[in-house]
Order: sequence, then structure tokens, then C-alpha cells
Amino acid sequence: MLVLLPPSETKAAGGDGPPLDLDALSFPELNPLRRKLADALAELAGDVPESLNVLGLSGRQEEEVARNAALWSAPTLPALERYTGVLYDALDYGGLRPAARAKADRRLAVASALFGIARGDDRIPAYRLSGGTTLPALGTLRSLWRPVLEPALAEVDGLIVDLRSGAYAALARIPRAITVRVVTASGRTVSHFNKAYKGKLAAALATASREPSTVEGLIGAAERAGITLDRVGEQELELITDR
Repeated sequence: MLVLLPPSETKAAGGDGPPLDLDALSFPELNPLRRKLADALAELAGDVPESLNVLGLSGRQEEEVARNAALWSAPTLPALERYTGVLYDALDYGGLRPAARAKADRRLAVASALFGIARGDDRIPAYRLSGGTTLPALGTLRSLWRPVLEPALAEVDGLIVDLRSGAYAALARIPRAITVRVVTASGRTVSHFNKAYKGKLAAALATASREPSTVEGLIGAAERAGITLDRVGEQELELITDR
């Protein structure tokens, strides 16, 4: 099973690992594009005003450009420690025991505009790049990632649970993935608490004693963690909240 999480714009600073080593990352077939994007971001960072414009940042966010300038030399962290925010707070990767962390490293991955996909223990630096960005001379990230990311994900064994947000789902179509929509008991789509519930679901699936291999197994693993999933289609689930 592979649970695909959306990334976050906010990322933890620093790290305790060596600089970025693409050869140490999972999905090595993505490395040529990863390298091209990292080089383009680092080069773009040499022009701060242009970087702010391309990345959709304000003048107060120059530190994000500085992160891109240091992509190849900055220290790294495991991906599930690098990304921060509501979903990752709910996941609470740092609070997991070693055995549970090992399961999360295998079962969870983060969709990334820069790396395509990063498994939980892939060591990456802090960076700034959003899924909807168009890079000068390279084009849209969707046009760059789809031809290489879709075949890579097609080779993944077992279930794929797709929790990605729209801009990142657009980087690769996964026809066989199980999707999850967060709704209230009355069927209304949840927006404000969406990320928190997806983080809790990711934690439940990542640490389940038996790795789910069917949709029914997914539903059962969630239920044992106090999360209600309803099957509303062949590959569609709804997470029912109490809000």
C-alpha cells in the first residue's frame, strides 16, 4: 500500500542529514527531472525579484528564495519531518515509536512539485515550489511530471490511496487509486478541517498492524482507529466527520 499525501508550503528549517543526494531517493527513474528542476530553481534564485514573481511570493518571503539557492548544499531531513502544517501535525510522525515510524516510511509518500514523490524517509532539503508553477524555459510542472511520474506510479504494487490536493493530483493521473473525500454526516464537503482528518487517516493506515490490501481492509483499519469511511464508488471513499 502507498498513501500519497499532499505536500505543504511550510517546511521545517535546517536538518541533520547530508546535502541532497538524488541517488539515495526512492523512485530513481525520476532523478533526471528532479535534477533539472533543482538546477533550474537554484539558478532562478540568483535573480530574487524574478524568483518572487515566478513562485508567487511577496517581498517578505525572500528567505524562501534563499532556500532554493541552497538546494544542493543545505542539510536534509526525512520527508515526513520536512513538511509541516495541519495535516502533518495530525499525522504526528515525530511522536511515533520506531516500529510505527518504519511502517510510515514504507507506506506513506508525499507528492512534491520538486521531487515528484518522496517516501517518508527520503531525505530532502527545504525548498519552495508549488504544483501550479510554470518555470521559465521549462514550462508547467504538469507537462514536465506527467510523462515520467505516471509510469512510475503505475509500477507501484498494491493499493494506492490518493489524498493529494488538486494541483498535485494534476501532476500524475492514477486511474487505479482509491480517493477519499472528507464530508460531514449530511454529505457536505469539509474544507477547514480537511487536512487534519486526512492526517489522522494517514496515521491510521500507516500504523495499522496489518497492511490493508483491499478497500474493505482500508475501511477496517480506519474503523479500528475511530475513523468512519463509507464506500461510495468502486474507487471512491468518503471520510465522515462529526463537524
